Amino acid sequence: MKVLRRVALYAGLTLAALTFIYPFLWMTSATFKPPLEIGSLSLIPHNPTLDNYRTMWARAPFGRALLNSILVATTITLAVLVLGSMTAYAMARLRFRGRPILNAATMAILLVPGQLTLIPLYTLIVQLGWIDTYAALIVPYLFNATAILMLRQFFLQIPQSLIDSARMDGMSELRILFTIFWPLSKPVLSIVAIFTFMGSWNEVLWPLLVVRDQHLMTLPQLLTVFVLGGGAGSIGVSLASAMVLVIPVVVAYAFLQRNFIESMAGAGIKG
Repeated sequence: MKVLRRVALYAGLTLAALTFIYPFLWMTSATFKPPLEIGSLSLIPHNPTLDNYRTMWARAPFGRALLNSILVATTITLAVLVLGSMTAYAMARLRFRGRPILNAATMAILLVPGQLTLIPLYTLIVQLGWIDTYAALIVPYLFNATAILMLRQFFLQIPQSLIDSARMDGMSELRILFTIFWPLSKPVLSIVAIFTFMGSWNEVLWPLLVVRDQHLMTLPQLLTVFVLGGGAGSIGVSLASAMVLVIPVVVAYAFLQRNFIESMAGAGIKG
C-alpha cells in the first residue's frame, strides 16, 4: 500500500506540473512557428523559423529596453537590500526616540493602495523635472515597507549576545550589520531580492506615466506599447516579445531560488 500511495502521489504531482508548465512550453514553441501552425497544440514546430524574433527586433528597440530593465531592476533590488536592511537594523536593534511611531508608520504604509499615491508622486516627479529620466523609474522604489518589516522580524531573532560582543570589540553599527547580520540573513535577503527584482521588472503602469522617450522605456513598457499599438501584427510576434520579457525573469528567479534554498539549508543561528 505504501508503494501504491507513493506512485499515486508522484503521478498526481507530475500531472500538476505538466498542467502548469504546458502553457509556457506551448508559448515557447509558438514563437518558432509560422503563422499557419500557431493554432495547433503541438509543442514541436513542423517548420521552425526565427521570423517572429526577426520581425520583433526590427520593429522596436527591444535590446535597449532590455538593458534599461536590467539597470532599473538591479539598481532597485540592491538599494532595497542595502537601505532596507539599514532601516530594519535600526528599528530592531537601536534605541531612539520615536521608534514605535516609525514602526507604526511602516505598518500603515502597507495599508495604503499604491494607486492612491500615483497622482501625488507623479506631480512631485514633474516638479523635480525628472520626467524621461532614470531617476523617475528608480527613486520612488528605493525603500520598500514590506522588505523593511521582513528584515526587521528576522533581525529580532538574532541573539543580542552577538551584537554586544561585536560592540565590545569596537565594531561600528554598519560593520555589525554587513559582517554579522547579512551572512546570517541570507534566507530573508534572498526572498526580498526575489520579490523586489520581479516586482520592479514587471512594473508597467509607473513607467507609462513618467517615460515617453522610447530609448528610456523598460521592456514591459515597450512591450505594452508595441502590442497595444499594433506593432506586433501577428500572434507569433507578440508571443516572441513576451518571451523576451519572461526569459530574464525565469533565469533570475532560478538563480535566486537556488541561493535561497542553499541558504535555508546551510545558514543558521547558534545560540
